[in-house]
Amino acid sequence: MNEVHKSFGSLEVLKGINLKVPHGTVMTLIGPSGSGKSTLLRCINHLEVVNGGRLYVDGELIGYREKDGILYEISARDAAKQRADIGMVFQQFNLFSHRTVLENIIEAPIHVKKQPVEVAKKRALELLETVGLAHKADAYPAQLSGGQQQRIAIARALAMEPKLMLFDEPTSALDPELVGEVLKVMKNLAAQGMTMVVVTHEIGFAREVSDQVVFMDAGVVVEAGPPEQVIDNPQETRTQEFLSSLFK
Repeated sequence: MNEVHKSFGSLEVLKGINLKVPHGTVMTLIGPSGSGKSTLLRCINHLEVVNGGRLYVDGELIGYREKDGILYEISARDAAKQRADIGMVFQQFNLFSHRTVLENIIEAPIHVKKQPVEVAKKRALELLETVGLAHKADAYPAQLSGGQQQRIAIARALAMEPKLMLFDEPTSALDPELVGEVLKVMKNLAAQGMTMVVVTHEIGFAREVSDQVVFMDAGVVVEAGPPEQVIDNPQETRTQEFLSSLFK
């Protein structure tokens, strides 16, 4: 992320973000609501169009092509191709209610990646095993708890074999007792070396899993570094205030 800017009308939400996520590492974004964390995540896979700067995933410029120093937005079809390599898990699970768990997971690999049905099914069942829900392959979303639905949403994103996984507060819509089962799946992903950017309010999770914690406020990066620095020994007054407000 090089000098990434994003505005909605006169409101500047991102004010020149410079961050790098090395391959196989986990970056967590923390900060108050309205600080720009979710917007930044949506810019990474071009769900939001940046107004300035450049975003690269695995060396590829996202959302634009560059010619003679000028950026031209790519077509919707080319943007969708880029997005196929970037998994995203939202606060809401966004599962197809009229399709079974298995059908939800195989939909994109078959229609976007043109995988043979049997190959997609085999991979889907492996992923269901990974998220601990192999026994729910034939269930419908309405028959699942929120935590189970979110684990299915993670499996669905992984089915596309993404280079990068984005998580936008994936536990915020869950009852407290269901949060742990989703975080466990994410911890396992991190342990397997998946490159991840996670917007979260779960400070314990950020401390345990992150290689890099980024504290954002008012559209800027206030402080960034390893969790033992940013969470346990923050240098900036604003970071200290935010963390102390969480632990009152």
